[in-house]
Amino acid sequence: MIQIADKAIDIQACIDAAQSERAGAVDVFIGTVRNHNKQKEVVRLIFETYDSMAIKKMQELADQACEKWEIEKVVMVHRKGVLEIGDVAVVIAVSTPHRKASFEACEWLIDTLKQVVPIWKREVYQDGEEWLEAHP
Repeated sequence: MIQIADKAIDIQACIDAAQSERAGAVDVFIGTVRNHNKQKEVVRLIFETYDSMAIKKMQELADQACEKWEIEKVVMVHRKGVLEIGDVAVVIAVSTPHRKASFEACEWLIDTLKQVVPIWKREVYQDGEEWLEAHP
């Protein structure tokens, strides 16, 4: 399951989609909107995407992860639009036969997603806003 969502992400549905009878581990990363960044109070985030390219790149990352680790299933869902403090921005779930691969793959997926997938983040503050560059 690879998606760009314009509504709240169903975390349990992501976990369920990653489940496999062959997997002994499911690692889940849930990225949420926090209320601060670099000594600034964040009011909300705005994510913009090039949907078709973002989905294509996310699928490429899932395929690359499957080549690096023994993965049963990969789920990657990222929100777009206006997100408030506490909202879920991204969920990545990876199932593998053993936990170490699941942890490693999930970390690699979120770090690489932030670097290469065309999703842009704008932070809105009380006194302005700014576009942020991706970083792991």
